[in-house]
Amino acid sequence: MDTKVCEYGVGDCSYKMAGELVGITQLVDAFYDYMQQLKEAKHIRDMHSKDLSQSRKKLAYFLSGWMGGPKLYAEHFGSINIPQAHKHLAVGVAESEAWLLCMQKAVDDQPYAESFKVYLMQQLRVPAERIRMVSGS
Repeated sequence: MDTKVCEYGVGDCSYKMAGELVGITQLVDAFYDYMQQLKEAKHIRDMHSKDLSQSRKKLAYFLSGWMGGPKLYAEHFGSINIPQAHKHLAVGVAESEAWLLCMQKAVDDQPYAESFKVYLMQQLRVPAERIRMVSGS
């Protein structure tokens, strides 16, 4: 996609820049792979069920709509308020930073334009911070 005619965050631009559902799924798979591999992420990995297949699908579907693509999460699971959905978890600064570390490594692995990588990580910090602010930590 020509980044000169695409403004991140407008319409489905971010969705297309991420490679649509196939690219988002690759991002999510890399994210959860890092969550399983990195010692800094053990605590947040332990917050998930042993089988991550449902978590992978839910995150990919959520990111699809969040990036301006099809609202797959809502179609399959209903509406969601991300901070409230995580309120029961003890998410402090360390957990939020571990999540962002896994996501940063996953984003770095993708064939995205460098400007999109920076934009995406800036945008992902927003829900990470909101989750930390409402969590039970």
